[in-house]
Amino acid sequence: MLIYYVSPHDTAIISQDIALSSTPQIFEPEYTPEVARVTAPVQERLKDIIPEVEWAVHAPYIAEINRLKKELNAVLLVHNYQTPEIFHGVADFVGDSLALARKATEVDADIIVQCGVHFMAETTKLLNPDKTVLIPDLRAGCSLAASITGADVRRLREQNPGVPVVSYVNTTADVKAETDVCCTSSNAVAVVESLGVDKVIFTPDGYLAQYVASQTDVEVIYWEGACEVHEKFTGDELRDYRKGYPGISVIAHPECPPDVLEEADFVGSTSGMINWVQQKQPEQVVMITECSMSDNVAVENPNVDFVRPCNLCPHMKRITLPRILDSLRNRQYEVTIDPDVADRARRSVERMLEIG
Repeated sequence: MLIYYVSPHDTAIISQDIALSSTPQIFEPEYTPEVARVTAPVQERLKDIIPEVEWAVHAPYIAEINRLKKELNAVLLVHNYQTPEIFHGVADFVGDSLALARKATEVDADIIVQCGVHFMAETTKLLNPDKTVLIPDLRAGCSLAASITGADVRRLREQNPGVPVVSYVNTTADVKAETDVCCTSSNAVAVVESLGVDKVIFTPDGYLAQYVASQTDVEVIYWEGACEVHEKFTGDELRDYRKGYPGISVIAHPECPPDVLEEADFVGSTSGMINWVQQKQPEQVVMITECSMSDNVAVENPNVDFVRPCNLCPHMKRITLPRILDSLRNRQYEVTIDPDVADRARRSVERMLEIG
């Protein structure tokens, strides 16, 4: 399959309304016997992941966040890349971008706190225009979302008249507003094929676009954005894992380069990778994705030995327990989207959800 490509602007920005600011955390809950009691079940689950000395730091925040959620009728949507104390300690719903987008349409709460990056919070707001949507740190961006703007998409359309645009959900609302339909890594192939066309424009992840092109007969014109976490992995690195750990299972995210995917036993979204581990129960596995996910999955799969490559997402790691607590206490930072942009962007997300 012939694949064409275009290059992104070096000056692309995340979103004009994201300011590099964060209110200092001022409230520090104490570790008391009552806190130890109410958080004991979570500590037991995480005892092999979080050392006891660290638990005394996390537990007061977990207890206070869970108390405030009930008081404020708030829910926390937590991405698979969050650290275990967040993922297992305070989350109401966990999942990949698609799962969280779906869940965002179902929640019955006054406040939704998106424990992910900014484009995820925007997507949640698009699907819940009348609810208060908060993100604990405005600096939680994304290299993919930063790689393209709405103006870039308009230029792509001009260069390729009549070709529909499929945009990865890892984009700003401005880009979604210029898009025909969004997709996630778990449904990208299905979305592209659902259009019933011979050619599509795919933004912004070039590696995901190449993977989609390898799975379909549709011609893909793609933008050369990349995830700063997944682009670091190499095929040589995976071959080294196989040499160092004979018999190990290798599973990878489709945001990785092609030479990485060629070495993998399974390629899938974060939810797909989790399901694969749960179903296959391999003796030993390496998950080629953001490193916190291995910790989170290990808690639920104690019989599987996880070899942990540690490529951290610096943006996801801006979301911490203290910042989540600040977000709830101070109702910060509320996500807002220009109504005209929101109306157009919402259609592309809803169309994705209709496809499945």
